[in-house]
Amino acid sequence: MGEKIPDEVVERVRQSVDIVDVISEYVQLKKQGRNYFGLCPFHGESTPSFSVSSDKQIFHCFGCGEGGNALSFLMKIEGISFSEAVQKVGEKVGVNVAGYVGEPQVVDNAEGRMVEAHELLKKYYHHLLLNSQEGQIALEYLLKRGISKDLISKFELGYAGPAWDHGAKVLQKRGFSLVNMEKAGLVIENEQGEGYRDRFRHRVMFPIHNAQGKTIAFSGRTLGDDAPKYLNSPETPIFHKSNVLYHFHQARTSMRKQQRALLFEGYADVIAAVGIGLEESVATMGTAITKEQALLLKRHAQNVVICYDGDKAGQEATAKAGVMLLEAGCNVKTVIIPDRMDPDEYIRTHGASSFRKLVEESLTFIDFKLHYLRFGKNLQNPQEQGKYVQAVVQELAKLTTFVQAQPYLQALAKEFPYEMEDLRNELRKLQKGRMQTDSVVPVRRQLTKPRFKGYERAERELVYHALHSEEVAQRLQPYIQDFYTEEHKGILYELYAYYEKGYEASVSKFLDWLSNETLKKIATDISTDELINPSYSQELFEGDLKSLQNHKQKIEEMSYAFEVRKIEKVDPKAAAQFALENIINKRKARR
Repeated sequence: MGEKIPDEVVERVRQSVDIVDVISEYVQLKKQGRNYFGLCPFHGESTPSFSVSSDKQIFHCFGCGEGGNALSFLMKIEGISFSEAVQKVGEKVGVNVAGYVGEPQVVDNAEGRMVEAHELLKKYYHHLLLNSQEGQIALEYLLKRGISKDLISKFELGYAGPAWDHGAKVLQKRGFSLVNMEKAGLVIENEQGEGYRDRFRHRVMFPIHNAQGKTIAFSGRTLGDDAPKYLNSPETPIFHKSNVLYHFHQARTSMRKQQRALLFEGYADVIAAVGIGLEESVATMGTAITKEQALLLKRHAQNVVICYDGDKAGQEATAKAGVMLLEAGCNVKTVIIPDRMDPDEYIRTHGASSFRKLVEESLTFIDFKLHYLRFGKNLQNPQEQGKYVQAVVQELAKLTTFVQAQPYLQALAKEFPYEMEDLRNELRKLQKGRMQTDSVVPVRRQLTKPRFKGYERAERELVYHALHSEEVAQRLQPYIQDFYTEEHKGILYELYAYYEKGYEASVSKFLDWLSNETLKKIATDISTDELINPSYSQELFEGDLKSLQNHKQKIEEMSYAFEVRKIEKVDPKAAAQFALENIINKRKARR
């Protein structure tokens, strides 16, 4: 137990899995040519620059530069060690790795301890809810709300008792620093500055998890008259609410399978939806959706159905969320819940089939916006009519084609005293303005695209072929000093050591060998560079070497000219003598 996983076991795991299958569990991928593309999970983006190669078994993001193989992807996305990544993939493909991994290491960093503390309190709160006399009131409240014991277990709901410091004592007894626990948002220092008290008391507890399923925060719903109704964890080193969606860690598999996400405002709404089988449900935790959350949804599901409350506030939030999701590139639909109910209330009142029907018959976002724009307007008043029609045409201008807008324009012309031609001209004017604004974007992208000089392109080409052939690498070895880029030299030195160990040419396997993250990114970038000719030839090899030698000569000439000018400032005669000696030495070298 706890020994290093043998190389042959790691290799068996690596060869048994396709990187596309691994990454597809985290990123929505679409095949384009030989590779797959999706939105990078390591940085925010709205257009796909994240590439996965099934042939080479590597991934690379052209936006942020992240790259690697299936194992390094898991290490980055899950925050786990190499051994844990091998074990995770091994379980997936039926290769037994557990015997080599040993017990999990004790986490000793501050953030790791914060996660451990949240996990501990989650279990403590869950136990109080189900097994204590004081938790009965909370249990009865949840059961009355239609949340069954199965759902309580699935969502790991709990109860924080009324005592001032029971949670703090549990943490302290387990060796947690209460100073650190205050930074984690679990306890608060007493006003007198003596000791700490619990942040959450007499509340139903909703654990909040990160994408890996680790508890990183709580939201507590009061059972009394305490304000606020919902008390949330503050921002901490492990919890940034703009990046987190409630239930996402459990929903993302269903989101990919169903190719949609159901977006709610609150925890109870998600629990009610999951209770009727809608596993792809997530929530923004009662706050407005952020750009980061919208991009997170886009990476896992193309289609998002907004299921916010049916009251005015809910509809206003829907309008804002829809715009954010459209900007992230999602296809957006909306559910309008009758009688100003919230989703949880509607499900309890009207049942599962009725809510499912609302979801299946959800409106396109433009239909919702036209419905929303009527709110509070007296459309019998000519002035109000004009404002409404202008607002509708502005929304229609955001559609991609005139054909999509045509039926809406016809409906406007039929309902109000406006000529179809006038509406069409106004639409085209607005669309033209948008097109002129949008046309700036590709130019900016082009300007920021990296460009490589002649010698850099030659170095990258040589490294590319060395990565794919040991023979090319050995032929290149005498010329390594002609390389100008230190990182490219570093990759080649590591590659020679790799080949000396008897390993075959494999970019995916070599990336595991590399320990330097900078070199990993550059090696991945080079191996996925589509501008490099994948066919090796003697002519290509000699041409690249010639480029390196020409650059080396240019550098030497620049260095010589700089040295002459430096000497000339002090002693012109010495500079002339230095230049003469240089010419004589060059002639001798030619002989």
